[in-house]
Amino acid sequence: IGVKKSKKLLEDIPNKIRNKLGIIPSVKIEKVGDKDIIHIFINPSSVSISHNGKYYIRSGSNNFELKGEELTNFLLEKSGKTWDEFVEEKAGFNDINIKTIDEFKKYAIDRIPSIVAEKDYQTILEKLNLQEDKKLKKAAILLFGENPQRFYPAAYLKIGKFLTETDIQSSDIVEGNLFEQITNALEILRTKYLISIIKFEGIHRREILEYPYEALREAIINALIHRNYIGTSSVQIRVYSDRLVIMNEGKLPPEVPVEKLKTEHLSKPRNTLLADVFYKAGFIESWGRGTIKIMEKCQEQGLPEPDFEEEYGVMKVVFYKDKFTEENLKKLGISERQIKAVIYVKEKGKITNKEYQEINNCSRNTASNDLRRLVENHILKESGVKGAGSYYDIA
Repeated sequence: IGVKKSKKLLEDIPNKIRNKLGIIPSVKIEKVGDKDIIHIFINPSSVSISHNGKYYIRSGSNNFELKGEELTNFLLEKSGKTWDEFVEEKAGFNDINIKTIDEFKKYAIDRIPSIVAEKDYQTILEKLNLQEDKKLKKAAILLFGENPQRFYPAAYLKIGKFLTETDIQSSDIVEGNLFEQITNALEILRTKYLISIIKFEGIHRREILEYPYEALREAIINALIHRNYIGTSSVQIRVYSDRLVIMNEGKLPPEVPVEKLKTEHLSKPRNTLLADVFYKAGFIESWGRGTIKIMEKCQEQGLPEPDFEEEYGVMKVVFYKDKFTEENLKKLGISERQIKAVIYVKEKGKITNKEYQEINNCSRNTASNDLRRLVENHILKESGVKGAGSYYDIA
């Protein structure tokens, strides 16, 4: 239908859009007969657009303003870069721990054979993509920094021994760069918090940690790599009498829901540079098998399958000791017959209805009822096989 005062609008519209949204459109007047038509062209933007200096996201039929950590994560995601890829303006090469780089060279010899001959430390950082225009990226400080906590105060790891959820017996804080945190945390766990079981294989004496060392190492590395470093919470390791919990701030990506962690899944690290350097050091694989490896190591040691949990933006790995000791089974209020059966399953790997009758000297109906209750209490599970081949094993 055309507009009036088109020349004024030609000036007002760009100003209004620029003031509200921070972008400059192309505004033109076109004559159609005796009418002035205004055409407004706005090109796609490679960055997020604010409105009056604020950012919003739409959910359903509502608009929500993004603030604080949510806004930072949103802008990072839209930038196409992860947090660790940004330059740390306050840092210089003097903030780098040369000893850690030397250790890294030893670790990386299998995946980067040429690195051993490289004497220039700045060149090493450049080849690892940890510098940009001669400035250190955040990943460089976390991985090789002399004191990363000077730049990122919450970038440390905390270990505590808990008698209950609120009663702490002892605690340790592990600082330094990420390579130091992994090494020192595992040593503190081994010497102070966990028990080693002594076993003899012929004349050889072996010390086996109550939780598999390799599984703990994998879980700690995952927590450090996938942690949300914008947050203010440290990585925590909580040691209880019957379980050990490793937890870090940071949601899983939508492509990797928590239920997928026990099966083959994509590898989608939150901090790509951290993951890449740990991969080159031989600390992790790049195929998303870390959680599967954790499960395998627990199974090899005869421990229950660990749980992976995500709640309120926090990721947890829960390792269990033997949940079904005789003492714990008595607490569950099950009968002596059922306790005997569970111990039998732990020793033999499974139990059939007929075996239950034999070890307890009971009828088939009693065995069936007892086994059904053990399944209902999530202590045993059915094999899924019907008839003569059916059996029960630990849930």
